[in-house]
Amino acid sequence: MTMITLALSKGRIFDETLPLLAAAGIEVLEDPEKSRKLILPTNRPDVRVVLVRATDVPTYVEYGGADIGVTGKDTLIEHGGQGLYQPLDLQIAKCRVSVAVRNDFDYERAVKQGSRLKVATKYTSIARDFFATKGVHVDMVKLYGSMELAPLIGLSDAIVDLVSTGNTLRANNLVEVERIMDISSYLVVNQAALKLKQAPLRSIIDAFAAATAARA
Repeated sequence: MTMITLALSKGRIFDETLPLLAAAGIEVLEDPEKSRKLILPTNRPDVRVVLVRATDVPTYVEYGGADIGVTGKDTLIEHGGQGLYQPLDLQIAKCRVSVAVRNDFDYERAVKQGSRLKVATKYTSIARDFFATKGVHVDMVKLYGSMELAPLIGLSDAIVDLVSTGNTLRANNLVEVERIMDISSYLVVNQAALKLKQAPLRSIIDAFAAATAARA
């Protein structure tokens, strides 16, 4: 029996992937929020789900720890996408990467060409590329959480972060000043696995594609 290993992260991506799995005839048998297991069985003996950090999904798939995975476009860009076949934009877990600052910060003046800006983010590649196109020199402060705190305590002038509703920004007296890009989640496949396990992987990819097209 050829085992297919699917890498997912807990939370929104996991929840929104479940209907796509159902379309492929796959049902995860345990709730990741209630189980301490990191490898979850499915109703198919040849398919299992591994739970990893969202930022690690592309790495697990690239190096063969998983055959297939679902990851955000933001994570893919930061990872670089090496060694990954990216057949589908699944149009799930939608949000955006944006620049936000304190309500009282003059962003327009701060980003005049040739200026220097201190930016807190975990999306350093996205942020650096974006500000480079504007001719703004950036001092990057890499953080992994509580991004909204940085401008409030003077650690940075701005943040670059994922925004969904904007409620967290508003609650912390921050304002979204520029949208950098829209984000959704992609199916990623290990290139070697696609050759060695072509038939079972193709059936999953095709089922995901049909379910995604049906929702469009």
